[in-house]
Amino acid sequence: MTTTTEPAMKVWIGCLACYNNGQLVGEWFHAIDADEVTLADVHRGSGGSRAGCEELWCLDVDDMPVHREMSPTEAAEWGRIVEDVDEHLRPALLAWVRSGNYVAVGTGDLPSVSDFEERYAGAWDDFNEYAHQLAEDIGLLADVPEEVARYFDWKSWTRDLAFDFTVEDAPGSGVFVFRNL
Repeated sequence: MTTTTEPAMKVWIGCLACYNNGQLVGEWFHAIDADEVTLADVHRGSGGSRAGCEELWCLDVDDMPVHREMSPTEAAEWGRIVEDVDEHLRPALLAWVRSGNYVAVGTGDLPSVSDFEERYAGAWDDFNEYAHQLAEDIGLLADVPEEVARYFDWKSWTRDLAFDFTVEDAPGSGVFVFRNL
């Protein structure tokens, strides 16, 4: 199964003073560059920086695994974490975060890439396909005579196995499977 690369994460960075005064002054930027955005960048379309404007804030996000306001520094951290993962694994990392069953670094909510890599079990058409491959890989029925193996209850075994995994939809079709360690 092939997966598509997720688009670049973007954030709408606005001037907090203008926002608090009822004006939407801001622009969309790539999340990875959010901590480099200045007041002048945000005010460019509105005639430049204004008196009393001191703080920037990400008021909207696009293609990010978390959907909330955040500081430009946090948005850049999210962008860099995702950028550090191999491009073909990025959709899986974002799905793992969206599942809510991910491991965060420290006390924040940024995902631990090493924990992601340890838990990621691949992209599959469905969980049943993963379970059957796992059974073959571990030799679950290798020493069981065929006459007995045909009575194995795959449905029950797969259902019980699923309690040890997180399964998230992949873009397009299929699923990502993650071990719950």
